[in-house]
Amino acid sequence: MNIEIVTPDTTIFTGTGSLVQLPGIDGSFEILNNHAPLISVLKQGKIKIKNESNKDQFFEIKGGVVEVLNNKILILAE
Repeated sequence: MNIEIVTPDTTIFTGTGSLVQLPGIDGSFEILNNHAPLISVLKQGKIKIKNESNKDQFFEIKGGVVEVLNNKILILAE
């Protein structure tokens, strides 16, 4: 999956991954390859991205929105 995390100031991550875990307002959820289209609001917390070699990266956000469409994940974060 192609993943992009964008803040008002800069792009903090662009790359690929096999799993993304996000802090949704109703609880944490994960996105895997070929996920159905989705738009969701995010709360403060950590984004976890598992890359193709099973290494985890974490990004702290204050909130935002995620869009999933055609194996592309766009996260607009604060």
